Amino acid sequence: MENQYSYSTEVEWTGERGGDLSAPDLPNLEVDAPPEFKGHEGVWTPEQLFVAAVNSCFMTTFLAIAENSKLEFVSFSADAKGKLEKLEGRGFIMTEVVLRPKLLISHARDAERAGRILEKAEKSCLISNSIKSLTKLEPEVSFAGE
Repeated sequence: MENQYSYSTEVEWTGERGGDLSAPDLPNLEVDAPPEFKGHEGVWTPEQLFVAAVNSCFMTTFLAIAENSKLEFVSFSADAKGKLEKLEGRGFIMTEVVLRPKLLISHARDAERAGRILEKAEKSCLISNSIKSLTKLEPEVSFAGE
């Protein structure tokens, strides 16, 4: 495994506040400012992509740690909510992202360990570790039965 990787994107303005976001070998995304900042409904915004980056990184980190820990689970989902605030002298800043994972485990005996794995995933997520925003974890662990 290498110690350094590179990821590239390109955005091209398409008019008003919108653009096409692209990356090698990936489908393009239409991006725009949020409606509250003169953008359009139904288009991905930088704010949503920011929260999505935290959420998807948390999921992939959890999946890797769960696999390495041999945690048996039935399903995983997570919703995430970012809080954008205008701070005096700093402008708008995403001050926090709250992650609400829902994990359905196979065995009740794994509930405590599953909670620790979720916490470790939140602490190990490279995106969370790369941003200034506070990341909060509010997990829900349930089990499917023995």
